[in-house]
Amino acid sequence: LGIQGIRSDQNDEFPSAPFRVGSPRCRLPSVCPSLFLRLSLDRPLFFFLHFLFVFFLFLDCCYPSRSETPRFVPAPSYCLPPPDRNLSAVDTSPHHATEGPKIKVKNPVVELDGDEMTRIIWQEIREKLILPYLDIDLKYYDLGLEYRDQTDDQVTVEAAEAIKKYGVGVKCATITPDEARVEEFKLKKMWLSPNGTIRNILGGTVFREPIIIPRVPRLVPGWSKPIIIGRHAFGDQYRATDRVIPGPGKLELVYTPADGGEPETIKVFDFQGGGVTQTQYNTDESIRGFAHASFQMALLKGLPLYMSTKNTILKKYDGRFKDIFQEIYESTYKKDFDAKNIWYEHRLIDDMVAQMIKSEGGFVMALKNYDGDVQSDIVAQGFGSLGLMTSTLTTPSGDAFESEAAHGTVTRHYREHQKGRETSTNPIASIFAWTRGLVQRGKLDETPDVVAFAEELERACIEVVNDEGIMTKDLALACGRKDREAWVTTREYMEAVERRLKSNLKSRL
Repeated sequence: LGIQGIRSDQNDEFPSAPFRVGSPRCRLPSVCPSLFLRLSLDRPLFFFLHFLFVFFLFLDCCYPSRSETPRFVPAPSYCLPPPDRNLSAVDTSPHHATEGPKIKVKNPVVELDGDEMTRIIWQEIREKLILPYLDIDLKYYDLGLEYRDQTDDQVTVEAAEAIKKYGVGVKCATITPDEARVEEFKLKKMWLSPNGTIRNILGGTVFREPIIIPRVPRLVPGWSKPIIIGRHAFGDQYRATDRVIPGPGKLELVYTPADGGEPETIKVFDFQGGGVTQTQYNTDESIRGFAHASFQMALLKGLPLYMSTKNTILKKYDGRFKDIFQEIYESTYKKDFDAKNIWYEHRLIDDMVAQMIKSEGGFVMALKNYDGDVQSDIVAQGFGSLGLMTSTLTTPSGDAFESEAAHGTVTRHYREHQKGRETSTNPIASIFAWTRGLVQRGKLDETPDVVAFAEELERACIEVVNDEGIMTKDLALACGRKDREAWVTTREYMEAVERRLKSNLKSRL
């Protein structure tokens, strides 16, 4: 039937997360309740028509088509056309028109939708804060977990290729399934992290930078300047091969040269019983790209750069990172660093973490994949909230750029939302995912109006909290307030940002 609806008993803060035809979790909606009120059950004909309607609607929901190609997406492309791109998100609010013409975005932006509470917020941002102001071509890919499962995760691969093609992507937070999620969604398999898949296709470096709001106190009071984490987005544990060793035996690693040379066997361990093993790798090409991206970010921000490893233990593996960074710094970037009165230095990771906590901030840290994953969350929380952290993936050549929120899908809030309860989820990082992508798009296209709009939207987000004291629950708690009057719902915060944005844009005219 292809009908979408909203249950009449829902009074959610946001439009309800709708059903997707064919979804194993599809529920029967109340469609046109006023029609059913007019059907009197004491009239046989009306009763019979009523029964047939409900019966066939029930069959369509419970016994969907089993064709391998999703019914609403033309194979083999998983980029949804503009008329269909909201099939998995119901918009119950009218479009907000703006005064004057929209700002033209010259080239497309790839939009990657996500899961749970962030998916609902993501649509609200797009419909209220982006589309009313910009004339933009969005290449939409649904990275919701159920759709990834339907497409055998090919939608993620196509989305990454689209970012390579168009240069800029903006991504909503997504679920990386574990055993519990596989059971919850009845998945075909435990799919890989979509972020990991995208990073492996694009390469590049993930930079995470705090969103500093003076009104929000820091958990690390001394941090008065930003700390930017550069995370190497390739290899190491995230592309490792690991195994459970069932019993006694020898573990060996064999390297076979591609030129036909003699294979080299490396003895790893002689197991006397069961255990585990892991083999990981990285490449000189990827490390060099990581180094160039890190040095360029430091120059762009005018901040010193620290590279941190544990090369005293991993003398060959981490030592390779240290050597390549030093070589590239000396040959390519030292003069530029000296001209800006900034510097590069390698430090052991444990020493760097201690120095980071004691410092006032004001530097870029280049970290390996796992170290960057952990330290970026520590830095985000230290600046007040995980909801105040941007995350961007950029390649050294600048031909691919993806921005997203640094936090997850906010499952706990989504469960409350499903129960019809009010939620106060911080949307700032998701808004900044859009704005950072738009800034990059504007720079590549040389359209300063697009850059200016994105910066005004960021300013509106910060001013609503800092000047007006309107904030979500996480920020109110960071400010030491636990009373209900101290925080607003997500929708109320978004409405305040919308008002502030309109005011800021009007004052610029």
